[in-house]
Amino acid sequence: MEINEPHGSPRRGSAPTAAPDPADLGDLIGRVARGDQDAFELVYEQLSGPVYGMALRTLRDPAQAEEVAQEALVELWRKASRFEPGRGSASAWALTLAHRRAIDRVRSSQADKDREERANLPERDFDQVAEQAQIRLEQQQVRRCLERLTELQRESITLAYYQGYSYSQVARLLDVGLSTIKTRMRDGLIRLRDCLGVDR
Repeated sequence: MEINEPHGSPRRGSAPTAAPDPADLGDLIGRVARGDQDAFELVYEQLSGPVYGMALRTLRDPAQAEEVAQEALVELWRKASRFEPGRGSASAWALTLAHRRAIDRVRSSQADKDREERANLPERDFDQVAEQAQIRLEQQQVRRCLERLTELQRESITLAYYQGYSYSQVARLLDVGLSTIKTRMRDGLIRLRDCLGVDR
């Protein structure tokens, strides 16, 4: 059975003048479960204020609290058959429905905010990440190509180009003649250039 949306908005902050009798409210919800719309109107009158108050305490936004209260009361209509008096009062059950709805709204709002913040990240942040990734890939590529050189070629190039030693200093450090170092480095650089060219 379809219900019409409850007339008007929940009464903001206006709980019923007298607390609803738990037994009466439970009986009304039982009638709602059987499709009794008049019973639902009575439930609505008794619970709209407390449900709105619960939503407002959680959301701190009157407009959103009003929407959540309406959603919770419609959910109560649809799920009235699930109410089990032995597990608690009818009002506590209704307020639990409202609280869950309000928490869902908070989480949804936070998720929207997070998505918006991610979408608005400055482009330079992306550029920096992309640049760092490219540098890392190039470094890995150079390391792979260096591993293909002979040990003398690799040591000579590493000392000269990555640690800043001159050819004569490299020759002394490796205890190899200067002409041999120059030849090995020339051959190594050619192999390195070819390797990098192929990998690219």
